[in-house]
Amino acid sequence: MAMRAMVVDAPGRPLRLRESGVPVPGEGEVLVAVSACGVCRSDLHVADGEIAARYPVVPGHEIVGRVVTLGAGVTCFAVGDRIGVPWLGRTCGHCRYCREGRENLCDYPVFTGATRDGGYATHAMADAQFCIALPDRLSDCEAAPLLCAGLIGWRAFRLAGPVRRIGLYGFGAAAHIVAQVAVWLGLSVAAFTRDGDAEGQAFARSLGCDWAGGSSEAPPAPLDAALIFAPVGALVPAALKVVRKGGRVICAGIHMSDIPAFPYADLWGERQILSIANLTRDDASTFFAAIRTVPLRIVTETFALEDANLALDRLRAGRITGAAVILPGTPV
Repeated sequence: MAMRAMVVDAPGRPLRLRESGVPVPGEGEVLVAVSACGVCRSDLHVADGEIAARYPVVPGHEIVGRVVTLGAGVTCFAVGDRIGVPWLGRTCGHCRYCREGRENLCDYPVFTGATRDGGYATHAMADAQFCIALPDRLSDCEAAPLLCAGLIGWRAFRLAGPVRRIGLYGFGAAAHIVAQVAVWLGLSVAAFTRDGDAEGQAFARSLGCDWAGGSSEAPPAPLDAALIFAPVGALVPAALKVVRKGGRVICAGIHMSDIPAFPYADLWGERQILSIANLTRDDASTFFAAIRTVPLRIVTETFALEDANLALDRLRAGRITGAAVILPGTPV
């Protein structure tokens, strides 16, 4: 049986199709037949060399698939189980951060689709202890974006603290999920898109956001917190201007362009700027428990495996509504 994968050979190069034998899982690992893999902005950063990765590498860390082979010692899953494989692929378990229960900050982590091969492939290998059991009510395509966009959005949302009014900058995969959770909880949600993006603003309002506008605009009232998903440093001072005293600006991306200088007065009043780094297994368990009764509408655009470059190009250009998902079994 052959394995097909789209590979980044070096930063800046288009992904190429590679065929090889199917790998055999080692101790503690599972081999997964990939049903769907979300296309995340972090995949763009890997392809462009903007974050640490090992090359060549198969991108993709929003993996949904079925277990086909168990490595020695695996008891938490059985062959045939549907599981999710997220960005955090393994931690060392012994550094200061792991001992403190902050595994997202591990000094010696393994990241799916960056430092180990990911899900732009027909098969993927994963550490069983870092895989996620998925609820049956979600299809493969719906579940895939939840494994990073959903989890990072959820971690950012929880870090915002107690809020009544929240703003979301960059209304893509993560924002369109967390917006629905916030609306379900009764919060007021403001969506910020690229200036002039009427279609994106209409999409945000269709999901329950009570205000939508360009990122240079001010919402009707000051926000308790703003979550920034777009990798644009200039949005940080823009968000500070619309956050109330004591509010928080959460930078939720793994990479961001430089933050320009801004007056101290915009930060004064005990406003805070915080960043999100990776995720934890606890984020996954609390997130999937929290959305059990939320009627999520996961909007996706699907691509065949061989069209991974097209999916990344469209994501880079901001021409994806909701989330892009690769279906490795889809014929060209």
